Amino acid sequence: MSQKVPHREEKRIKVNGVEIAFDEFGDLAGIPLFLIMGFSMQMIAWHEDFCTKLAGHGFRVIRFDNRDIGHSTWLTEYGVPNIGQIMKELAEGKKPSAPYLLRDMARDVVGLMDGLGIESAHVMGMSMGGMIAQTMALEYGERLQSLISLSSSPGTQDPTLPPATPEAASVLITPLPQDREGFINASIKAWKVIGGPYLPMPDEMLAERARKFYERGLHLPGLARQLAAILASGSRREALRNVKIPALVIHGDKDPLIPPPHAVATAEAIPGAKLKMIAGMGHEVPPAAWDEIIGVVSDFVQEVKAK
Repeated sequence: MSQKVPHREEKRIKVNGVEIAFDEFGDLAGIPLFLIMGFSMQMIAWHEDFCTKLAGHGFRVIRFDNRDIGHSTWLTEYGVPNIGQIMKELAEGKKPSAPYLLRDMARDVVGLMDGLGIESAHVMGMSMGGMIAQTMALEYGERLQSLISLSSSPGTQDPTLPPATPEAASVLITPLPQDREGFINASIKAWKVIGGPYLPMPDEMLAERARKFYERGLHLPGLARQLAAILASGSRREALRNVKIPALVIHGDKDPLIPPPHAVATAEAIPGAKLKMIAGMGHEVPPAAWDEIIGVVSDFVQEVKAK
């Protein structure tokens, strides 16, 4: 008899020197699928209803807080990195240092897999999460059944790829107020910019997410360290040509933060990768796109299983 996961029971596992908070949806015997969220976003940004729908397609869905956010370990001992200095060093062609890199965050996911006794899994990463998933494919390919890169990039500092729109870039670097009402209101406005007007997240969902973020805990220094990890990890574009596992790239054709050419570059770099553009989607996973995304992911995973 199958055993259902108590998906609202948040747990923690110590891996790679940090504690990772996670929860699960679906059947323990289902197809393991790890969801990796992006920069500054807690695991609950993978909406519970989205996860439940995925679980309904036979997946054992595991979502978690990356290090330095939410209920996972805040690495306060590293202090606050100088993002301006990192940008300056990048502009000068130097390799900047950071408290940790995307490869350390990728190792966290592998450690979580180990802690759950999962030998191999599918991974789907959104934005920075896609960069972490790509890094896993490069460094831990034998542990992945497939890579699904969602709204992500092979390297945001690649000069041949377009930058974010000025409005979206401003959202990324503007600190949000730390009082409850100010944070919620500013978050809604910011997420509306990066989500775009074509397939918007409902206001009530944005407000609920912001409220839950606030209640679970805000940690601005951790966001600076995550951003430093993205910047200091460099481009994966050439390295991705060595990926041997099946890959699916999903992207919104109206993404203002990571424009669509980044998805094209990712798919072109990974041998045999499939590319799916979602019409009207910005840098969000809005309810209006859930069925399309889940259908594409489910079909892709079934194809991988059939090979």
